[in-house]
Amino acid sequence: MYSFTPKFVTTVRDGYNFRLFKSDSVAGLTVAIVALPLSMALAIASGASPDKGLVTAVFAGFLISFLGGSRVQVGGPTGAFVVVVFNVIAEHGYDGLLIATFMAGLILIAAGAFRIGRLIKFIPHPVVTGFTAGIAVIIASSQVNDFLGLSLENAPAAFVPKWQAYIGAISSVHIATLLVGLGALLTIVILKRFAPKLPGFLIATILASVAVPMLHLPVETIGTRFPDMLTTIPAPSFPDLSWSRAAELVPSAFTIAFLAGIEALLSAVVADGMTGTRHRSNQELIAQGIANIGSVLFGGLPATGAIARTATNIKAGAKTPVAGMMHALFVLLFILVGGGLMAYVPMAALAAILFIVAWGMCEIDRFIALLRMPNSDRAVLLLTFGLTIFVDLTVAIGVGVTLAALLFMARMSETVQLDSEVPPTRDPDVHADDLDQRDDLPKGVEVFRISGPVFFGVAGELLDAMRKIGRTPKVIILRMRLVPMLDASGVTMIEEFIDQARLSGTQIILSGVQTQPFEMLARVGLSADQPGISFQSDYRAALQRARELTIADS
Repeated sequence: MYSFTPKFVTTVRDGYNFRLFKSDSVAGLTVAIVALPLSMALAIASGASPDKGLVTAVFAGFLISFLGGSRVQVGGPTGAFVVVVFNVIAEHGYDGLLIATFMAGLILIAAGAFRIGRLIKFIPHPVVTGFTAGIAVIIASSQVNDFLGLSLENAPAAFVPKWQAYIGAISSVHIATLLVGLGALLTIVILKRFAPKLPGFLIATILASVAVPMLHLPVETIGTRFPDMLTTIPAPSFPDLSWSRAAELVPSAFTIAFLAGIEALLSAVVADGMTGTRHRSNQELIAQGIANIGSVLFGGLPATGAIARTATNIKAGAKTPVAGMMHALFVLLFILVGGGLMAYVPMAALAAILFIVAWGMCEIDRFIALLRMPNSDRAVLLLTFGLTIFVDLTVAIGVGVTLAALLFMARMSETVQLDSEVPPTRDPDVHADDLDQRDDLPKGVEVFRISGPVFFGVAGELLDAMRKIGRTPKVIILRMRLVPMLDASGVTMIEEFIDQARLSGTQIILSGVQTQPFEMLARVGLSADQPGISFQSDYRAALQRARELTIADS
């Protein structure tokens, strides 16, 4: 059960002291300063009010650190959810989002309990990079209206119609709004370049919030967009859940759970690389599930591990999960003390923040590097990227993963070899199964060496080889020392091969069978006590057994 122990428990058990608390508190405050404007901006981009993002950062952020399997993971609302959350709210309303997020939390808990955490890491990088970059493009596109101050009331949701609407309304650009947005954008970029340790997002937000009322600029703010926004923590409540409502939200729940799991474990892996620690993936999934349920109870958004905030946490000196917990408490303090001041934040400043977030999500260097990879990887990357932007995120993930798996199996099938001829070797230290397989081969004996994993993509080759022999040997030796794995199709292929041999009166000798293939064959009853089958430890023993069988037959 060690893999299901939260890192916070490990920290306390190993001894927690004031020195660690001081480091964690400074890191937590640093991350909270970053998270404050970012959480509001992500909530607005998702189609929700900014207070929803802050509530998510408080409750989900605290639970992710308190129960998670990573020492320095910081959680909250992230850019990966923006597209999904926006679509769910548009189609099912905000109560639909709460139900979908609640179910996603249950799915994540089940995934962790069944130890699925280690499987998520097998999602190919071209798929992850493709849909992350696609989400970044969509996020940036969604902020053009607020950044330019266009007169569009409700821009279309789809990518192409949205840009057609932008182009049609380009003459309505609001100069004051544009200047505020450009000022915030330049402030963030300059601070990132020359003073990266300063909280650029917060400084840009404060400067813009002060400049607008001082200069009497007619610029839209959070207060004018969301006049009824809560400035306190809401009382917990449970969403109105019914079977019919839950059934229609199942696809959205699985999408949220998938994104939360992927993002959280990617963030945990990044944290491991920066700190030299090792996260507990299954406990991390369970924590993500509980955190999303906790967020729902207070009307929050879906949450997951945030890579940028986690990296900031580490660079600020975080040592234990307490840093992430302190980040949540500091955000709560900001809400309680200065919640009313959020109304002065210009929408254009938040749009500038999201432009920077989108640029970071693009991972342009990795994207370009993947474009230099083989055609198969490039195709998966571009297809996932295009489907994310022009079709749907769920479709993009499904098609991307499926295509990547098919291409991988095609490449693996090329590595599997079935040889009747093997070049001779005279190295005295060579393994017996690496000898020239046709040296001293008795008359009436045929031999094949299989190299590589035998799965359904290559299972038919052995049967085709037997059909091409053109004669009926008395004995066939299958050399399998270089077969590390058999799947169900591979076992079926060997079973059919043996059945055909039996019909022809041919004996089968399997040499050098490894543990996993041997166990798979035993499950279908293929063992040494079956007629017509013999298992030998290596090729020399197989040759000796073949001679004995041919002599007995003669």
